[in-house]
Amino acid sequence: MKLLKYLVIIAVVFTSCKAKKDLVGTDSGVKKLSVKKVVKNHLAANFNKKTVDANLKVNYKNPKQSIGFSLRMKIKKDEVIWLKGTKFITVFKAKITPTKVSYYSPYKKDYFEGDFSMLKKILGVDVNFNQLQNMLLGQAMADLENEKQTVEAVENVYVVSPKNQNNLFEAFFHINPINYKLKNQSILGTIKNQELTISYPGYFDKDNTFFPSKMFIKASDDTKTTTFDINVRSVVYDTDLSMPFRIPSGYKKLQF
Repeated sequence: MKLLKYLVIIAVVFTSCKAKKDLVGTDSGVKKLSVKKVVKNHLAANFNKKTVDANLKVNYKNPKQSIGFSLRMKIKKDEVIWLKGTKFITVFKAKITPTKVSYYSPYKKDYFEGDFSMLKKILGVDVNFNQLQNMLLGQAMADLENEKQTVEAVENVYVVSPKNQNNLFEAFFHINPINYKLKNQSILGTIKNQELTISYPGYFDKDNTFFPSKMFIKASDDTKTTTFDINVRSVVYDTDLSMPFRIPSGYKKLQF
């Protein structure tokens, strides 16, 4: 009986120690993993198809206007992002490549063709092609693999952030411990209280690939807040894409 009693005590102690080893605190509810492992799992869950053809519903709001519209989004991964917004008529078209942003609006009779300053105007922070593409695919906008990161467990998610934050902004990436996709990511500017936050309330699990089913984008500073509430109605992968785009003559050029 004494031997049985000792075995029970040892089993309880061992189980208790193992639980402490596997969990980051009693409130986190997620396994304790190294930042290297969390990043590796997140990258393994990255979008792995060549093309995207999606239909979205977007509600856009800023201090001056609020509008809902349908959006057709086509992505040829690492090459081009094509967008067409409609509300009874074509409201705008955009074509974004790694080197250029092109946009025109038949509704307002204006256009833009140039660098990524237009996106900075909309989102409040500098965004390049890869960062925009990652944002739309539910992937981290920062290079988590080649930059040193830290990780902590907060409210049942892994929070990954650069070990050495930038002097001008700080970045945080909240990763779901189940599928290792992003729950949200945020960039906080140290000037003018700038903030860009992208939340991903849900994902489609289709063809062994996760794709955001919902996105909520909030860009704010001391003077204004802009939001995009996005619902993905349908999405297909790896199809032949047609991306017609031609800026009509006579439109007024936008300056940023």
